[in-house]
Amino acid sequence: MIRSMTGYGRAEVSGSRLSVSVECKSLNHRSLDVSLRLPGLLSAYELDARRTVQSAVQRGRLEVTVRLGAAAGGPVNPVVANVDLAREYAALARQVGAAVGLPTPGVEWVLVQPGVLSREAEPATPPEEAWGLLAEALSQAVAEMVSRRETEGAALAKDLTALHEALAGQVAMMGERVPLAAARQAARMRERIQGLLAEVPLDEGRFATEVAAWATRSDITEELARLAAHLEQLGRMLSEGGVVGRALDFLIQELNREVNTVGAKADDLELSQVVIAAKSTLDKLREQVQNIE
Repeated sequence: MIRSMTGYGRAEVSGSRLSVSVECKSLNHRSLDVSLRLPGLLSAYELDARRTVQSAVQRGRLEVTVRLGAAAGGPVNPVVANVDLAREYAALARQVGAAVGLPTPGVEWVLVQPGVLSREAEPATPPEEAWGLLAEALSQAVAEMVSRRETEGAALAKDLTALHEALAGQVAMMGERVPLAAARQAARMRERIQGLLAEVPLDEGRFATEVAAWATRSDITEELARLAAHLEQLGRMLSEGGVVGRALDFLIQELNREVNTVGAKADDLELSQVVIAAKSTLDKLREQVQNIE
């Protein structure tokens, strides 16, 4: 099965004291690049988390974000206010304000005083317990992301198969037009030579030699054979699936090289038109392949 490199997955797992949520985003990339954001409680398990991700995907830019929460919901270390300290600040502010004839500061001033607001400490959850929750949540989130990559990959495979069939038809058309192109070129050469010679009889032997020389320069038999072989390999890779993104990219470069060679040798308008259409199809193939794992 062909997989896309774009996908998304999310999962949340709760224990008796802690909740762990994982969010995975995947984008196109030349290789596998994993950006992992872990809270301090789980920092010791970064390598284990990376192994879990790397065992499931082989290509793409992955952003994995892990968040902790209290088991009952809400943040794991919420902001709390020291009300007694706030009262002391407020009373002192009123006293000073009355003494110097200035307005008493409001609650905003009280809240920014040292010690009024603070975060509760993280719950005393053993790291190994938190890792067990993370391992489960990470596996679920990665599995959902991979599933979405496979769904999108199936759509890409369908498009690529259609483009493969279109390109195969264009290459077949090149082969069909070669004899016609040779006949048209021979007719044009005969017409030009006879125009130059006027009343002088045409040397048919010399003319045949010139036509043969042109045919040799314009021969695309080898290019067509290599194109057919590359197309067969492309069809096989699309059918078998797997991690084929890089291989397909290289194969399309080879197809493009052969089509360019045919275009350089083509001394015929109709054959050149087919080459232009094939190049357009290859551009579409290359664009789609950039999304494949």
